[in-house]
Amino acid sequence: MPASGTVHWIGAGLSTGSGLATLCDTADRVRLWHRTEERAAQSLSALGLTGRAEPRAYTLTALAAELAPGDVVVSMLPAPEHGPLLATCVAHQAHFACSSYVSEAVLDQVPAAAAAGIVVLTESGLDPGIDHLFAHSLIARARTEIGADTAAEVSLTSYCGGIPAVPNDFKYRFSWAPAGVLNALRSPARYIEYGEETTAARPWEATRTHLVDAEPFEVYPNRDSIPFVDQYEVPPAWKPRTFIRGTLRLAGWLDAWQPVFEELRHGDDERIAALAQELAARYPTTDADRDRVVLAVSLDVRADSGRSWSGRYLLDMEGDAQESAMARCVSRTLALGVRKVLAGTLPPGLSRAAETPERSEEWLTELGRDGIDSTLDSTRHKSEGL
Repeated sequence: MPASGTVHWIGAGLSTGSGLATLCDTADRVRLWHRTEERAAQSLSALGLTGRAEPRAYTLTALAAELAPGDVVVSMLPAPEHGPLLATCVAHQAHFACSSYVSEAVLDQVPAAAAAGIVVLTESGLDPGIDHLFAHSLIARARTEIGADTAAEVSLTSYCGGIPAVPNDFKYRFSWAPAGVLNALRSPARYIEYGEETTAARPWEATRTHLVDAEPFEVYPNRDSIPFVDQYEVPPAWKPRTFIRGTLRLAGWLDAWQPVFEELRHGDDERIAALAQELAARYPTTDADRDRVVLAVSLDVRADSGRSWSGRYLLDMEGDAQESAMARCVSRTLALGVRKVLAGTLPPGLSRAAETPERSEEWLTELGRDGIDSTLDSTRHKSEGL
């Protein structure tokens, strides 16, 4: 289904930033849908986009009434709302894009979307998104140096966090809904450590110190890292020794959050929802705040022959008066994917930001031009006699 040139951006929360402006430069028409038309107009004004995009009051019914075949719907809504939204897109032959992980509700509709020629773009933000690009690139480089068929042990860590640029007593700055932050901590984390699959029922209890350029942070695993061994195309001859995708926090976060952890241990859903509201009121995000995004992805491959290769990507960015670092990273990455949908260069069906090493390099180059800078360091070693 050829793209029509019209983009519907749904939601104007903390992660909506200058990526929306790049789409106003690219698309024929952009509509920003928010809780009310007035709130949408206010968001456009704050982004300097008044007159460049049309404000709309969002309901699924109202959106459906304005969808045309080939339109692109960009969801900044919570993941549970993606299923009904994608169903509406499929019914109206509209493409769909989001920065979230692929959910079962989305996955179930991919065959119908593909049959209708519709692109379903997911995992195209910061984490998930840029982290995938880094991992694919590192593994491709290591394959070239070590050899995909060479027996080796591999360690991969991928840690990402939105943190305050100036540390506060709480050691945190909410860059997404507090309820989402708390519920993520309530979800078990599965990962590989010392060559064995491990599950942390309470992820924060697996927190450890992690140095990034000699700066200490605290990190812990999140979600399920195991499926990404295949998604990142780790060669079967390489045995994962460590494979952890997780969250990065400021040093001191574990101590500062102990009262929160006590609530998470004993509170029910109702209490945790109330706690989220209390924390949002106690630690509000203000215009004077500046955030910092740190994403560090490291890969170490050691072959049985003695050869080894190590590489690391680092993204370290601070927000400014115009935009938070989180909004910049998420919205510009997502907008890059949407521009590819508009250009017709993504195939129908399910896509992620990173599908192949070649595409990862392409996206990283384009993100660099869009102001999302990162650094790559690598080291190669050979054993004596080789």
